[in-house]
Amino acid sequence: MSEPFETKGAILIAGPTASGKSALALAVAEAFGGEIVNADSMQVYRELRLLTARPSPEDEARVPHHLYGVLSGAENCSAGKWSRMAVEAIAGIEARGRVPVIVGGTGLYFRALTEGLAPIPAVPEAVREAVRAEVAASDNPHALLVAADPELAGVIRPSDRQRIARGVEVARGTGKPLSQWHKEPPAPLIKGPLARIVLAPDRSWLKRRADARFEAMVASGAVEEAGALAALGLDPSLPLMKALGFRPLANYVSGNIDLSTAVARGQAETRAYAKRQETWFRTQMIAWRRFAAQDSESVKAEIFSFIDELGLTRK
Repeated sequence: MSEPFETKGAILIAGPTASGKSALALAVAEAFGGEIVNADSMQVYRELRLLTARPSPEDEARVPHHLYGVLSGAENCSAGKWSRMAVEAIAGIEARGRVPVIVGGTGLYFRALTEGLAPIPAVPEAVREAVRAEVAASDNPHALLVAADPELAGVIRPSDRQRIARGVEVARGTGKPLSQWHKEPPAPLIKGPLARIVLAPDRSWLKRRADARFEAMVASGAVEEAGALAALGLDPSLPLMKALGFRPLANYVSGNIDLSTAVARGQAETRAYAKRQETWFRTQMIAWRRFAAQDSESVKAEIFSFIDELGLTRK
C-alpha cells in the first residue's frame, strides 16, 4: 500500500445540496490562493452542468477548478476512482504553490480521502464489461452474487443491479470476495493539516433555497439538458441517471407528466437527499467543524478565522 500524500495544508468544505458550498469555496480559494477540487459524485460528469449545479464558466474562470465534468455519464465513478483523481489534483495544486480547496456534498468521497477505503485492486476492464453485460441480461442477477460472494449477497437488495455487478466483478476479477476486501484495514490517502468544514444550515432555510434553485435550473435550461441525456439511452443503473430531478424532467420531456408535477417531484427529491446528507454529516463527520450557512458574511469571517488557525496565509 502506498504512503498517503503529505499535504502542506488543505481546506475541506462539505455540506448538503444548496447550502452555498460552491460560493464559499470560491471565496476561500480567492482569499487563500487556492484551487478548487470537486467532491460531488454527480458533478464529475459532463452531461448535466445545470441539473447538478456545477460552477458556472464565469466562476471557473475566477480560480482553477478540477474534476468537474471530467467523465462521461456512461462511466461509473466510484469513491476509490474519485479519491485517486483527487490526490493527483491535490499534488498538482501544491506543486504550483497553491492551496487545495476540496468541496462537495458526497460524504463517502471525503471519507475515502481522509480515512481511506478497503485496498481493493483494480478489476480488469474485460471482466467488468463481461459481468455488467451478464447482470444486465439476467432475470435473477442476485443469484450471481450469491454464487460469487454469499456474505455480500445477504446485505444487498436483489433489485440493486449496480452493487450486485460490483460484487460479482470484484470476486471474479481479484479472486477474493468484496466482503473480504472490506475487512482489510483502510489507510488515509492524504495527511497533514486539514481544515475540515461542514455547512449546517437551518432546515427550513435550506428547503426554501433548494426549491428556488430547482426552479431556477428549469428556467435556465435543465429540461433541455435532461432531455438530451435521456436521448443517449444510457443504462438506467448508471450513477448519473440517478441525478436529482433528472427522472421527473425526463418524464416531462417524454410527455408522461406535466411540468409543474416534474418540478414538484424534482424539488421533493432534492429535499429528501439534503436530509440524508445532513444525517451523514452529523453522524459520520463528528470531528469536523460545523458552521451555519445562511448568515453568509459573518459566517464567512468565522470560517476564514478557523482556516487561519491552520497556518495558511491569506493573499
